[in-house]
Amino acid sequence: MKMNHLDEVKKLRQRTDVHFNCAQSLLCSFAKEVGLTAEKAQALGSFFGAGMLHGSTCGALSATLMLLGMKGLSKEAALQEIQAFQQRHAATNCAELLDMAKEKGLVKKAHCDALVFEMCEILDKVYFTEQHKG
Repeated sequence: MKMNHLDEVKKLRQRTDVHFNCAQSLLCSFAKEVGLTAEKAQALGSFFGAGMLHGSTCGALSATLMLLGMKGLSKEAALQEIQAFQQRHAATNCAELLDMAKEKGLVKKAHCDALVFEMCEILDKVYFTEQHKG
């Protein structure tokens, strides 16, 4: 049985031998679709976890934007995704997202996993629905 992207992302996020940050989890799962090896995708996402290592833009959002760019989507499509993320979560920065999650009593890993899984589902729609195929 072929593993889908969400299954692959979940598998990477569960690993304990190697840590895959939010960005790496998405980039590695979609690597083949954008012409990258898993190793190159992992390297590309190395410094995008934890909000580019300093609480800035969410790694799941950053990876989504990289993948949308590799897919050839427009700047407008990327801006729409940023706005949609902002509307759903009231922030795009990792530090703010984590602070809000903490206030709600959410565990960091579960919170981050949920964002990664959400963005994976959005990417699957971009890559595999007829309306978005180019």
